[in-house]
Amino acid sequence: MKLPIVAYGDPVLKKVGADIDKDYPALKELIANMFDTMYYANGVGLAAPQIGLPIRLFIVDTGEDEDGKPGYKKVFINAQILEETGEPWSFNEGCLSIPDIRENIMRKPNIKVNYFDENWVEHTDDVDGMPARVIQHEYDHIEGKLFTDKVSILRKTMLKSKLDAISKGNIKTDYKMKFPNKNKKR
Repeated sequence: MKLPIVAYGDPVLKKVGADIDKDYPALKELIANMFDTMYYANGVGLAAPQIGLPIRLFIVDTGEDEDGKPGYKKVFINAQILEETGEPWSFNEGCLSIPDIRENIMRKPNIKVNYFDENWVEHTDDVDGMPARVIQHEYDHIEGKLFTDKVSILRKTMLKSKLDAISKGNIKTDYKMKFPNKNKKR
């Protein structure tokens, strides 16, 4: 099932997610719905806060590479980034909760991340390159941070009217969204 994606300005996007346990209600179904939602919106990652749930769950699927080989696809439950290393590099990031805005964001290329997968198997992985960047972006979501928090104050000021328009629903997307400040018509 495709779920609505929460837009910029919703308080859930600024909350630190809570850990969950094996008994979280309908977890397998939630994960499947998150993948459906992410694929429909043409994303490479989706965090639970983006669908209105303040929990420590996100998914990543970078898709096929240039050679048609499967990309990096994983479920992260209760993730903790233990280490970020390497020379920071810039990449033009976007976010399904902040449509039509892309900014160059600096991130370190290598991470060590501890998490549980969808079968509650614990992992500690070293990840680099684009998958590491996507994990860091989604991890920020479960920490209550957005990529726009990483831009300069001047740049954020310049984006303010666009961000306000998004929170009010004055934007077109190809996927269903929930806007926190949209005027309700009676």
